[in-house]
Amino acid sequence: MKTYSAFILSIAAALSLASCEKENNGNDDNSNNTGNIIVSENISENTTWTSEHVYQLGGRITVLSGATLTIEPGTIIKGEAGTGPNATALLVARGGRLMAEGLASAPIIFTSVADEITPEDVAAGNFGSPNLDPDINGLWGGVLILGKARISASNESGDVNEIQIEGIPTSDPNGLYGGNDDTDNSGVLKYLSIRHGGTNIGSGNEINGLTLGGVGSGTVIENIEIVANQDDGIEWFGGTVNVKNVVVWNTGDDAIDTDQSWGGTLDNFMIVAPGDHCFELDGPEGTYEAGHTIKNGTVIANDFDLERYSSDLINVDNNSMVDLQNIYFTAVNQGQQINRVTAAGVTFTDIMLDVPAENLSDYVNGDVPAGVTAGGAPQAKASDLGWTWAAQAGALSLQKR
Repeated sequence: MKTYSAFILSIAAALSLASCEKENNGNDDNSNNTGNIIVSENISENTTWTSEHVYQLGGRITVLSGATLTIEPGTIIKGEAGTGPNATALLVARGGRLMAEGLASAPIIFTSVADEITPEDVAAGNFGSPNLDPDINGLWGGVLILGKARISASNESGDVNEIQIEGIPTSDPNGLYGGNDDTDNSGVLKYLSIRHGGTNIGSGNEINGLTLGGVGSGTVIENIEIVANQDDGIEWFGGTVNVKNVVVWNTGDDAIDTDQSWGGTLDNFMIVAPGDHCFELDGPEGTYEAGHTIKNGTVIANDFDLERYSSDLINVDNNSMVDLQNIYFTAVNQGQQINRVTAAGVTFTDIMLDVPAENLSDYVNGDVPAGVTAGGAPQAKASDLGWTWAAQAGALSLQKR
């Protein structure tokens, strides 16, 4: 891994903040000496960001309730360096909407100001960073979508139907999520690549690549790539949103994390060499209970070439509620396991580990469930993921491992 402190210091020294660009009119008044358009105020009215500009997040930028941020295909958004309450992020508050509809040929890229990628690179089909390795993380925050769907949470007084999202200081009321509208619509996210994020806002409190808090089923999320986030790749906190066609590559913590009774489905995904669990699937935290489904995935548990190793393959709580179907694990390392296989709310169907059949029990903490077998073949439809930086870099190829 390359040292990236110098990137942060050099970029931060050069930055100056100006007012937020509410409409894309090409006005250079909001640009710095890189030509980026600086965004430093919350978005309170309908706003469009276009691909001929690079938009630079000068802080934690919130799409407020009643406002819609539209991001055109091929647009690049870069977050400034910052930690704690100064961490940069794009936050969509309850009642706000993000219409970020990229294309396979023109994805929308969220990255760091240290990343030298340009609109010309994207237009030419070169989606990888020209200067940052795909394991450099923690350079900015991430993307957080908050909605009004149900969550399973509680405090010392009992059940609560709204709570503050992790990664956002409690002083910011825009960080609240949850409610009772399971069909809530926070917008459309298609062909997004989110990279080099996950900065700390406090001890043990980082921002995920994509955080989904109480997001409802009216929201469309598909074709998402998370690269080198310091914390988790995607984390769901309750809600009912469905997500499909996902790549999570080189996260510092878990690849897929679920909490507070998320009630949706993750369909068709690839995970490559997370720093901790491939799956961290927690149970409800209140009396409300809902289960989710995770299916049709290929997991490259480790990258032995880069000496990147994950910990457990699947980690659940005793009260977790999840249906796991058609998932293939390869590049599995000795000592990695599926944990708590006796959790009553967890089911395994066609979970395949690329290990010798006689050693299968070594990779399961407890008796091997009927749905867990040795051998198998990739389950993800990789052709739907070919637009990603991970695919362009060959990281999704099983042959190299």
